[in-house]
Amino acid sequence: MLRLEPLTLPGAALGPENPLPAFRDPRPDREVPVREGVPPEKREHLGRDTGFRVLPYRLQDRYTRRLEPLTFQSVVLENEILRATFLPELGGRLISLVQVVDERELLCRNPVFQPANLAIRNAWFSGGIEWNLGLFGHAFSTCAPLFAAAFTAVDGSTGLRLYEFERCTRLFWQMDVTLPSGSPWLVVHVRVLNPSETPAPLYWWTNIAVPERPDVRVLAPARDALYIDFDLHPHGFGQAPLPNLPTLADADGTYAEHYPFASEFFFQCDATTLPWEAAIDGEGQGFIEASTLPLRHRKLWCWGQHAGGRHWQEFLAPGGRPYIEIQAGLAPTQLHGLDLAGGAEVQWTQVFGAITADPGRVHGDDWAEACRAVEHALARRLTAEQLDALDTEGRASVDAAADRLLLTGSGWGALELARRSLDPSARPVPAAFVFPETTLGVEQAPWLTLLRTGAFPEAAPEAELSFLVQPEWAALLEASLGEPHGNNWSAWLQIGIARLEAFDEAGAEAAWRVSLTQKPTAWAYRNLACLAARHGQTGQALADFDRAWALASPVIRRALAPEYLAALWEAGRHADARKALAALPPEAFEDDRVQIWRGQIALAVGDLDTVEDVLSRDYAVIREGENALTDLWFELCARRLAAEAGRPVDADLRAQAARTCPPPERIDFRMLV
Repeated sequence: MLRLEPLTLPGAALGPENPLPAFRDPRPDREVPVREGVPPEKREHLGRDTGFRVLPYRLQDRYTRRLEPLTFQSVVLENEILRATFLPELGGRLISLVQVVDERELLCRNPVFQPANLAIRNAWFSGGIEWNLGLFGHAFSTCAPLFAAAFTAVDGSTGLRLYEFERCTRLFWQMDVTLPSGSPWLVVHVRVLNPSETPAPLYWWTNIAVPERPDVRVLAPARDALYIDFDLHPHGFGQAPLPNLPTLADADGTYAEHYPFASEFFFQCDATTLPWEAAIDGEGQGFIEASTLPLRHRKLWCWGQHAGGRHWQEFLAPGGRPYIEIQAGLAPTQLHGLDLAGGAEVQWTQVFGAITADPGRVHGDDWAEACRAVEHALARRLTAEQLDALDTEGRASVDAAADRLLLTGSGWGALELARRSLDPSARPVPAAFVFPETTLGVEQAPWLTLLRTGAFPEAAPEAELSFLVQPEWAALLEASLGEPHGNNWSAWLQIGIARLEAFDEAGAEAAWRVSLTQKPTAWAYRNLACLAARHGQTGQALADFDRAWALASPVIRRALAPEYLAALWEAGRHADARKALAALPPEAFEDDRVQIWRGQIALAVGDLDTVEDVLSRDYAVIREGENALTDLWFELCARRLAAEAGRPVDADLRAQAARTCPPPERIDFRMLV
C-alpha cells in the first residue's frame, strides 16, 4: 500500500541558497597516502575526482538553530510486516522503517530536521537512510526535492519511484522502491544512466543510520578493512585483518564504543557474491541490508565517545538517540573514483529489514564464525538466488511508465530534455524519466531563452543568478556572443564561471574583465577577487573585494560578508573590517560565519569581551572537522592567562590553556579530541 501523508517536525528552515558561485578545487584529485601493506589494486583510482566541486549547484548555508514546526509531504509504503516513510522533498530520505508487529523502529529516526554543514552543498541532516549519488561527500540532493511517482511493479503491487537529473555529473538516476504483500524486505532497485558520449564520475553510497549502543556489533562478509590512519599526513589508509584495527591499538573496531574519536573503516567484501552489512545487539536482534553486485563494499562510521563526538550527536538530533552509520558503496572507499562510460548504465538491487541471529556466535571472538552466524540467519530469509530474482523483476519494470506523478523535483531535468531535443546527436533518455515542462521556473528561464534564441538575456545586477557549467551549455554561451543582445555582462560573467570550472583560469579572468566593461558589477569583481586569492595575490584580491562590496546589493552583500571580512583580516585592515561589520543589517550581522570573523577580528585588536560574546552563541554551520570555535576559545583563554601573569602570550601559556580551559560543550565540534 502506498499513501501520501503530511509529516510535521520541529525543524530549522533551510532558507534561501547562497547566491554566489562556489568554485571547484583547481586540483580535481586528492592526495591520499597509504601504508605499505595496502595492495596495488586498492591504490588504483584512489583520490580520483574527489576534489571539492559544487557548481552548477549553489550552497545551502542559510539555516540556523531556530526550530519551528515544518511540514513535509511524506510517502508511506506499508505491508503486513514493514512500514517505510520517505521524504522526497529531502533527497528521498527514508526517515523511518518500522517493524509493524511490534512497532519497532529499525533505523535511527531523527526527531527533528536540523541541517548541519556536512554535505557537498553544506546542508545535511542525520537519521534514516540517505542515497548519495554524485561526487565524494553527502549528495547534492540530500536537502533538495526529488521527483516521486507511483508505478506498478512486476508482481502487480504499487511501488514508489524516486528520480532526478544530477546536474554536476550529468547523470540520470532512479530508485524503484517496492514492498510486496508478505515481504520482510523493503526492496530498492537503483539505476544510474549516463546518456552522454563522454565518461562521467560515478559515486554511490547508501548511508544507513542505526542506533548506537555498547552491545551493537557491525558485521559484513570481509576478512580485511581499509581503515583511516591518522598518523599519515594528510590522513590516509592502512589495511588490516578484521576485527581488530591498528588505529584503535588493536581493539575490536566493529563496536562503536571502542572509538575515542570520530572514525570509519571500509569492509573489503571482495570474495562474496552476496554483499551485506548488519548491526546486531547483544540479544541477537538488529538490522541488515544486502545487495546484488556491483554494490560490493561496506563501511562503518561513528562519531566516537569523546566530548566533540557526543556533542555532534546531540547537535544533529536534539532529544534523539545516538547513532552509527553502516554504508554500502560501489568502490573500496569513498575516496576511490570510478567512471561510468558514455552511453552506459549501472543497476543493482538492495534490500533492508530486520535480522535475528545467535548472539553468542555474533559477539564471539572468532570473526569468521560471527559472520557465518549472520549469513546463516540471512539465508533463512533471503538467498542469493532470491535476491537475483528481485533484481530481475526490478530490471523488468525499470523502464515502465509511472502511473501518476506524486511530487516534483527541480526544473533542471525538463531543461535538459529540452536541450537534448534540439541536439540531433543526443542519445534518447528512457521514458521513466518524466520531467514536466511545468517544472520550468525562474532559475531555468534565462537558460531556456539561450536555448531558444541563441542569446543569454542580460540580468539586473541585483538579480539572483542560476548557473550551468556543463560543456554543452558553455558552448551555447560562447556562441551567444555573436547574436543580437547576446554580448552583455551576464553572458560574459557566465562564460567566465564555465571556463573556470573547466580549469581555464586565464579565460575566466578575461571573460570577467570584459563583463566589467559592459557593466561594473559586484559579481565580476567578487569572482576576480576569488581568483586572485587563489594565487596568493592578497592585495589584488582585497582591491577587487572592496569594489565588489561597494557595488553589492543587500542580498549579495550578506553572502559576500564572510569572504570580505576574511580578506580584510588577512590584510590586517582590522579597523575597516569593524566598519564593515557595523554597516551590516541585523540579519547579515547575525550570520554564523560573520560572527566567527567578528571574533577573529576582535581577537586581533585585543577586544576580548567581544570574543567572549562571540563564543557565547550557538552555531549551526560549523563544518565537520572544523575547529574554528575551539581554536578561538583556547586563544582567548591564553590571552586571559597572559593578562593575569603580566606577560605576552607564548607557547607555554597556550599549552596551559589547552590543559586547564575545557571549552563549553556547545562550541566543541572537535573530531579527534
